[in-house]
Amino acid sequence: MSVIGKPVLYSYWRSSCSWRVRIALNLKEIPYDIKPISLIKAGGEQHCNEFREINPMEQVPALYIDGHTLVESLNIMHYLEETRPQRPLMPQDVIKRAKVREICEVIASGIQPLQNLIVLIYVGEEKKKEWAQHWINRGFHAVEKLLSTSAGKYCVGDEISIADCCLIPQVFNARRFHVDLRPFPTILRIDRELENHPAFRAAHPSNQPDCPPEATK
Repeated sequence: MSVIGKPVLYSYWRSSCSWRVRIALNLKEIPYDIKPISLIKAGGEQHCNEFREINPMEQVPALYIDGHTLVESLNIMHYLEETRPQRPLMPQDVIKRAKVREICEVIASGIQPLQNLIVLIYVGEEKKKEWAQHWINRGFHAVEKLLSTSAGKYCVGDEISIADCCLIPQVFNARRFHVDLRPFPTILRIDRELENHPAFRAAHPSNQPDCPPEATK
């Protein structure tokens, strides 16, 4: 374990849940180290006994911070918000806060788990693309509708929030599975707005220490 002063993020380069937390840490300008956990090497390092002690769900991310290990990306981001309120990622207005949580839950509960690696392995190679496309499309129709009343420059108003931390990695996943994004103009606009933001760019899979060289070509 690292010293208490330096958080350690257990992360996989292409994990959208890890990516959410990387964005939040970057936005809050919290220095951290990355401990790469390969989800594919040797059947997945997340399934080894050592990592099971860190996260019994055998998933990334996990964050060691303030002498504690936390799991689940939304939980981690809310902890960061509560303990380090500078550079806030939640609005002050209670309705806007609810709207942020709403968008996060649709993505984190209604889309991402259904196209997660463990599910796609179970579905099988032949059907995984069609399966992922179906659930991403279904979820993005809901997100686009929510954004029609909540979005300003970003997901909720004109300030970056945890909702944006969740949305951008999911757009990457949608492109990875060749989802037609033309029906989702607000999602695409927010993605374009944030693609070159330094915190989002630094968190991108292609900029991670465990990103394989062939993935950046």
